[in-house]
Amino acid sequence: MAGGLVEFERHRPRLFALAYRMLGSATEAEDAVQETYLRWETTRRAEIGSAEAWLTTVLVNLCRTWLDSARARRETYVGSWLPEPVPTGHGELGPLESAEQRELVSMAMLTMLERLTPTERSVFVLREAFGYAHREIADMLALSESNSQQLYRRAVQHVRADRRRFETTPDQVRVLFEKFLAAAHSGDVAGLEAMFTADVVSTADGGGKIHAARRPVVGPARVAQYLNGLVTRLLPEFPAASFAFEEVNGEPALVFRTAGTVFMIGTIEVEDDRIAALRMVLNPDKLAYFARVERAFAGETAC
Repeated sequence: MAGGLVEFERHRPRLFALAYRMLGSATEAEDAVQETYLRWETTRRAEIGSAEAWLTTVLVNLCRTWLDSARARRETYVGSWLPEPVPTGHGELGPLESAEQRELVSMAMLTMLERLTPTERSVFVLREAFGYAHREIADMLALSESNSQQLYRRAVQHVRADRRRFETTPDQVRVLFEKFLAAAHSGDVAGLEAMFTADVVSTADGGGKIHAARRPVVGPARVAQYLNGLVTRLLPEFPAASFAFEEVNGEPALVFRTAGTVFMIGTIEVEDDRIAALRMVLNPDKLAYFARVERAFAGETAC
């Protein structure tokens, strides 16, 4: 490999992790990384003092521009929009060793980040997830240092205002998932309802390609009825379906497969041992990256 490609490949995993946090889409993140490489190849690298700083600056500003057009696309998106799930059990988004690191890539957090302006999101991600100083962020985004600080405070207020923060272990989440599956499989609507908080919200992303509620379903009774109906419809259609608990976006998730193909990925938020939010990604376009990484890892382990 040419020297420029060798250097770029050294930074690629980190660039992808940054782009994904910026865009909430693994597919778009890969495109952003590739576009950054094309610009890297056509620049005079001898004049670049720090490859990391140059690449990060190009990528984050590229993502900031793309977020403007993404907002327009999401306004016409069919149904609720959720981030594209990424398997993280093998370091796909970098080290997730602390609860804070895992929270920053969770489905809940990435959904919250949609509230921010592209520049607010850039500052928040660079500061929270990658630890850049405001002076460095200001240089990357062509801001003043004080403006970077102000944007960061505003972003934190937006993101944390309605963010539930409850410490739960993977085992606790798994137990709740198992109880949930048992109740749903048996048609125990009352049992399902008892598992939810009073303000539980269920959000499904089918993208208009898979039948799913196009608006969030709110309240324990409505969510229980909706999920019972969903399971009742799916079980006859997919008698050989299987469920597995896997790490997705830094948290335990329920991965539903049929005939070896990923059909749905679901995550939950927990409050006082009850389910406060459910997020289900069914849009096949958003499951393609997950399946591709899964196949690639399976191929590596088989070698």
